[in-house]
Amino acid sequence: MTLAELALTGDLAKPCRLTVPDLLGWPQHRVRVAFECATSGTQHHWFTGPLLYDVLADAGPGFDPARRKDRLRFLVAVIGTDGHHALLSWAEIDPDFADAPVLLGVSIDDAPLDLTGPQLVLPQDRCGGRHISGINAIRVDGAYRCRESAPAAPGPESVAAAAVP
Repeated sequence: MTLAELALTGDLAKPCRLTVPDLLGWPQHRVRVAFECATSGTQHHWFTGPLLYDVLADAGPGFDPARRKDRLRFLVAVIGTDGHHALLSWAEIDPDFADAPVLLGVSIDDAPLDLTGPQLVLPQDRCGGRHISGINAIRVDGAYRCRESAPAAPGPESVAAAAVP
């Protein structure tokens, strides 16, 4: 019996590989989720698992302490064994910002997910579009940067000024 593993990678001080039993080492949360499915109606499930924030915070995201609000530029990509992907911003899961209760589900309806891998559970998402089964990779990426400021587009004032000899 081989346990499913997920790889935590990216801008982390402690990248690692985790199994469902490893994820039991963090405080467990239980949530009831209702997904509105277009093909099979509303689905109700109970999920148990640690908060994504807790697991990633322990892996040591590479925030720059000299930059105010540096963590706001970090993105979290979650990939499942079936090829599904979901993208979250760090601010969504950070308790200082949106504090969304995003779980790494280690059980569904009390059935353990040891062999298939954890599931990304976003109780606040109505249709479950970002729900990922069988997570095999989570990447934390702080390389995303907005451009400083784009040059101002010419407005009526600048066009008029350019026309004056």
